[in-house]
Amino acid sequence: MNRYTWRTRSLEGVMFVVALIFLFPIYILVNLAIRKPDDLSSPVAPTKHPTFGNFADAWNQASVGGAMANSMIITVVSVVLLVVLSSMAAYPLARLTSKWSSLAFYGFMVGLLVPFQLGLIPLYKMMRDIGLLGTIFPLIIIYVGLRIPFSLFLYTQFLRQIPLDYEEAAAIDGCSPVQAFFRVVFPLLRPVTGTVVILNGLFIWNDFLKPLLYLSGTSNQTIPVAIYTFVGEYDSQWELIFAALLLGALPVLVAFFFLQKSLIQGFSSGIKG
Repeated sequence: MNRYTWRTRSLEGVMFVVALIFLFPIYILVNLAIRKPDDLSSPVAPTKHPTFGNFADAWNQASVGGAMANSMIITVVSVVLLVVLSSMAAYPLARLTSKWSSLAFYGFMVGLLVPFQLGLIPLYKMMRDIGLLGTIFPLIIIYVGLRIPFSLFLYTQFLRQIPLDYEEAAAIDGCSPVQAFFRVVFPLLRPVTGTVVILNGLFIWNDFLKPLLYLSGTSNQTIPVAIYTFVGEYDSQWELIFAALLLGALPVLVAFFFLQKSLIQGFSSGIKG
């Protein structure tokens, strides 16, 4: 029996069109990144005389290397702290059935509703008074505090689906609750940990406002702020902007390539219900 019907062909055609729609912005990005500054043709038209000098110019003029290093340090340290703190906090919240654990969980969830802008000025004044402005430490502190409610929610929902049998077996073998968590439970959290790492990593890596506020006027900058240096009041160097965007996206694409399986597993099993 031939299963390749007109309905299948129609579905494949729709999927092909959708794929082209999603690939079109990427084509524009690459096309303009390799275009010379004096080329004023349409962005849709293929570049006739491509050049890779834009990447070198963007790297040198905006100090993309240093900005990428700062972004990497901020993102990695913040994500590691989020994984450790959120998973450890979610463990008792998911396992204890008392009224206090439920109240604590919903108290954390209130953090998802409170906008960061409410504390923008007080946080800035506090970091200024303790002498942390111009360093990466305020960003790490703010990112961890800002993203813990979201990460805690993911871990708690995932932990509630893990049977207690694993921990009971570990207790019979003499493990304490802390040992049972790190030796038995935490390895089972790998799918949702991949989800937490990717979603928080993307948020921190692409954030523009907070690095602009706390690193303004210093040599320290992150990738989004470094790219913004090519935007002028009357003129913008678009070829360097798009080249810097490609350079800044490479680490994220590499991380997603290695963690995409965990991301899909986390969404399919850890966030439902």
